Amino acid sequence: MKNVEVEKIIDPISASDGAGVKLKRSIGVKPNYFDPFLMLDEFGSDNKDDYIGGFPAHPHRGIETVTYMLQGEFEHEDSTGAKGKMSSGDVQWMKTGSGIIHSEMPIMSEGRLHGFQLWINMPAKLKMSKPEYIFIDSHKMKIHEDNEKKVKVIAGKFEKTEGPVKRHNVEPIYFDVEIQKCKEFKFQVPITHNSFIYLISGEIKIGEKSHDIIKNSKLILLTKGEKIKVLGLSKAKFLLISGKPIGEEIARGGPFVMNTKSEILQAVQDYHNDTFVKR
Repeated sequence: MKNVEVEKIIDPISASDGAGVKLKRSIGVKPNYFDPFLMLDEFGSDNKDDYIGGFPAHPHRGIETVTYMLQGEFEHEDSTGAKGKMSSGDVQWMKTGSGIIHSEMPIMSEGRLHGFQLWINMPAKLKMSKPEYIFIDSHKMKIHEDNEKKVKVIAGKFEKTEGPVKRHNVEPIYFDVEIQKCKEFKFQVPITHNSFIYLISGEIKIGEKSHDIIKNSKLILLTKGEKIKVLGLSKAKFLLISGKPIGEEIARGGPFVMNTKSEILQAVQDYHNDTFVKR
């Protein structure tokens, strides 16, 4: 069985999005695209001025956005009529398809806001499909826990614990892992998948080969393989995310990701002509 090793360790860059929300961006900069993943942002602050503006109404087409709240509360509203509140531990998995206009606004004025947003590409055959909004309540998510680790399963399966996101075209794996010092997390991943770890806190060692220090807020791109092994050099928390590559050309245009430039121009035209949201 081929071991998964560290391919590249990346420091996220400081950025802002929405109405000035401060965040750390990794995928979407370097690398620009890690098929099927288009973007990964970590947003978080104890200062309300860093997030209070939120993400006012804006469009998307051709992608899926996965928002995972670790701390804080967001209110979501979109053009499908979906509306709800995200609290600590909740996940919003939105398939934008042919087009959706949505907003994500904090509904607290003090305290800590911390979470992640991942963009997943959609294959050409699904890019103009009907939008779909999936809300995953933290209380309904299953968790594997033993003396060494705690694994919250959002997508995929860890031992006997299976996540709520199933029958997805990229066969995603999305785990939130907490590991104790000097303990190991082991997992078998499909050799076809592209995988990465985002270290949130602590220090870890990955695989069997030596690599640079991995400590706090790092994106770690992994080699293709089957056996992932992570050792906690301290108590640590990280995301393990993996998916089957789509293997198609992409064209980007802000919140739109399609296969050709002409499709991007059509999305922009649809948005300005008020024909963007398909009924």
